[in-house]
Parts: sequence; structure tokens; C-alpha cells
Amino acid sequence: MAQDECSSNTLMPFIDLRAQRRRLGAKIDNAILQVVECGDYIMGSAVGELESKLAGFCGATAAISCANGTEALALVLMARQVKPGQAIFCPSFTFAATAEVVAWLGAVPVFVDVADGTFTMDPVSLEAGIATARRQGLEAVGLIPVDLFGQPADYDELIPIAEKHGLWVLCDAAQSFGAAYKRHKVGGLGMATAVSFFPAKPLGCYGDGGVVLTNDPELADVIRSLRVHGQGADKYDNVRIGMNARLDTMQAAVLLQKLTVFDEEIDARNRIATRYNDLLSDVATVPKVRDDCTSVWAQYTLRIPADRRDSFAASLKRLGVPTAVHYRTPLHLQTAYRTCPVAETGLHVSETLARQVISLPMHPYLDVAAQDRIVEVARIALS
Repeated sequence: MAQDECSSNTLMPFIDLRAQRRRLGAKIDNAILQVVECGDYIMGSAVGELESKLAGFCGATAAISCANGTEALALVLMARQVKPGQAIFCPSFTFAATAEVVAWLGAVPVFVDVADGTFTMDPVSLEAGIATARRQGLEAVGLIPVDLFGQPADYDELIPIAEKHGLWVLCDAAQSFGAAYKRHKVGGLGMATAVSFFPAKPLGCYGDGGVVLTNDPELADVIRSLRVHGQGADKYDNVRIGMNARLDTMQAAVLLQKLTVFDEEIDARNRIATRYNDLLSDVATVPKVRDDCTSVWAQYTLRIPADRRDSFAASLKRLGVPTAVHYRTPLHLQTAYRTCPVAETGLHVSETLARQVISLPMHPYLDVAAQDRIVEVARIALS
């Protein structure tokens, strides 16, 4: 439903995918039809074209598309031959996929805290987590910083710690493709970068999709093999244990069309976020972006007092504005991960954020009237 059709008892879209479709629908339909008529549904020509354009967009030497963002993470860990007894450091304030792939391979996710201002991995907590893992007899091998809500993690702080301890860095950029960390675009940092193209992401397809970006040609070759059952030179000569993680050609065709307007959409997201910040900073704690960095604003997330969050969400809902909470329970407190080690200094910021954060509608097609309505009802609820 378009924003101008919203009323006090009808929720506007939290992310308006239909608005983007009104802009690109005919081109996307034609691209999908070309795949149907050609019949190259699996690993068709659009897949290779997309990989080339994604690599060029962010300056990586290789882009290996895959079925979803979770498998993008898993493929890198498999290529690194992660095994039981090894520790991989993850922030607790994120979605489960980051730690889930570590557990898939029998390794141990060790949870560390996030920075209070930016919500990304805290370097001091990472050092504490490394000490915790070694005290428990685990072999520390890598870390997975998460670029949360569209902003890259603080890599100039994290990468030297990783180098000091002999760890690799896998960037979880599920929410940040299109952003930049100082002079580097997301996709050219660390050993490899995993990206999600889930429909609600800043660059999303019409289903699931993902990509691994890397500047390591040997790693890229292994990942290409792993995503197709570990095949070698011939598809019936499997040289390693792999999985079926290919990206459908139709999804590649959709993403190619969306990529043509992606820069414009990123600019629009930043204009909206700047306006939100200007109009809400006196009534809530608004999000911060590091100096010399950019965000793609996968979410626009406020911090408000914990005892007011539920009533704030209910007030906005009554007035037609949806909200969302990412993430209500940190990973180290979730049932599946409660036995995993945590940094010895505790995860106090993650636990506090989980009680305070709440996200407002954010997408590139929020017109000024919709922005004004969101700001108006948020200010009323916070007053």
C-alpha cells in the first residue's frame, strides 16, 4: 500500500517493496522472462554477469554468488576448514545466522560485546573474548564482525587485533552492502565478506540470495567448488565435501535490474536518515555513523528508555506507523547459545541495547509526507 493511502488505522509499510516494483517492475519482468525463454535456470549467464558487476561495484577481485547470506558465511568457514575445538568470535547483538554457521561446523562461537554508539563489535571486548577462549583451551582462529543496521564495523581497530593474534576476519555484511568504511567499500575488507540479498535488505532479490566477496583467488576457487557439491574439473569428480548453494538465475536477473538504481537508493536512504536525525535528536538517542564512513541504513534504529519502548510501539501502531525491534534477545541469552563462552568482561551493552532499541520505517521511497507523519507520531509518543 502506498504511503498516501495510509490512515490512522492502516499501517504504512515498514519497508515498501511495492514502491520499488512500481519503478522497476517492467524491466524486472522482462529480465525474468528472458531467463524463462532461455531456460538457463541454474548458473545461467545472468549469474556470471551479476558476479562481475558486484565485484566491480565494491572493488573485490572475486564475487561468488550463492543461495543466501547464511550460506555465504558457511562457505567461507568451510573453505577455511573450520573444525571442532576452534573458537570464532561473534558479537552477541545480531541475528542468529552469524553464530549459527560456526556451530554447524562444530566450532564454538565466543560472544563479545558491541560498542555503545555504533552497535558493532567492540575491540576491547574482543580482546577479553580471546582471553576467555584460550583459558578454556579453545584454539582461536577467526572473528566475524557484523556490519549492523547498514554501518560497517570498526575495522581499523579490529583487524590489527586479529593480526596480533593470528586470526582471520570474515566480514558479515548482510546489512551493509553499498556502504563504505573510510577509504574502503564494503566487500574489500578482511579475508572475505558475506552478503545477503534477502528481499528486505538494501539490495534484495525476489527470494533468497547471497554472495561472497574476496580478494583471495585461492579462497575464491575453493568456494566456487564448495557451492556446487565440492566438484572439481568435472561435476562427477567431487574433490571436497561441499553443498548445493547456487544462486538461481532468475534471482540474478532481478538483482541486475535493482543494481542499476542502487546508488540512487543509497543516496535517498541517507537523505531520509539525516532528516530523521535532525527532527528526532531532541527526543531520542538517534543513530551515529563513524567519521569518514557511510551507512546504507538497512534499519533506522532509535534508543529510548526500556520502560517506554512497548508503549511507544503501541502508540505508533495506533497511528498507522509500524516499528520493529532488532534484536530483542542477544544471542548469548537465547536458548540455543546459552552454553557458549562469553567475553570475561560481560556483554552489558548488548543486553542494554536489546531493551532499548526500536526501528522506524526506512526505505528509499519514503516521501516527505510519510517522513513527516512518522516523525510527528514518534514525537507525540516520546513527549
